[in-house]
Amino acid sequence: MNRKATIIIGLQAALIVILFWFLIFYGKDEYEAATTNGEEEVETKTLVVDNHVNEKGVATLILPVASQQQSGIQTIKLHATQYQAVTASFGTVEAMSSLIEMRTRYLAALAEGNVTRSTMTSAEQNLQRLQLLNQDDKNVSDRAVLEAQAILNGEKAKLSTSATLANGIRDNMRQQWGATLANWATQTTSNPEFESLLQSQDVLLKISLPFDVTPSKNTTLQIVPMGSQTQVIKAQFISDAPQADSTLQGKTYFYRAPAGSLRAGMRVTTRLSTEGKASSGVIVPHEAVVWYANQAWVYQKIGADKFVRRRISTEVEIESEAISGWYNTSGLAVNNELVNSGAQLLLSEELKYQIKNENED
Repeated sequence: MNRKATIIIGLQAALIVILFWFLIFYGKDEYEAATTNGEEEVETKTLVVDNHVNEKGVATLILPVASQQQSGIQTIKLHATQYQAVTASFGTVEAMSSLIEMRTRYLAALAEGNVTRSTMTSAEQNLQRLQLLNQDDKNVSDRAVLEAQAILNGEKAKLSTSATLANGIRDNMRQQWGATLANWATQTTSNPEFESLLQSQDVLLKISLPFDVTPSKNTTLQIVPMGSQTQVIKAQFISDAPQADSTLQGKTYFYRAPAGSLRAGMRVTTRLSTEGKASSGVIVPHEAVVWYANQAWVYQKIGADKFVRRRISTEVEIESEAISGWYNTSGLAVNNELVNSGAQLLLSEELKYQIKNENED
């Protein structure tokens, strides 16, 4: 009896396990379907609405005033600003040792020529005296006249050599330093601008500018030594530079600026004001900008609860004590309201809606 009871109990247990397994297997689909239907019944609200063509935006969101306050959405109004276009470039503080050395040789050649000229004048007078004596009954010999003539010819040759040397040095200056600096260096009278360079009150700068930019004395050049964030120095135009910068492409020009902390060999960054009328536009603050897909965007508030996403230009960046941001001349206007706190939250909500639509497809 015990053995039969054991067998019966075992069969019953096996049957219970089999029935439980069938229950789980066939009930799984119904459970998943019920769960899915429950999730689909939950309504998901979105802030994104159809974009109005007149608003010229990429996306439009509606956010009630109460939700704006809860989310910390804040806006700022844009103000008109004037902007003078500038050209940014680089330059070098030039050492003037070679120019000074050529100037010294040039002045020495001039001095030697002046000495030779004095000697030649004396030799001419001596030759004339001997010629008169020779003509007056041969009071001096023909040989003495010939020797005096030879001395005069020698002095003339020396003077020609000195003049050739001086001209060669001056031409070399023009080739390396340009006509203006060469003229300054070869003047025998004092030149205040050149003297300030010689006495290290000013330094000489060679600036490289793009090929389509031509500066003049009327344009302002601001320089900043590399590594300095606040020291802005104004430089004055001198002339074109005949030799290019070996490290930069572009046309080169000479400027002079107060020496201050500038030293020969220093690299500087430059900002050259472009001639012409300043343009009008607005500055979009940095804090109002959100970046998406490698583009800069802002959310403009329209009315009480509408926010439109627009793309802005980042070609010109303006840094000032009052406001810093991107200068724009189109797409935005004075008194437009931009979200400057909470723009990233609006972008996240917009992208969340886009992802939801993709999943439904």
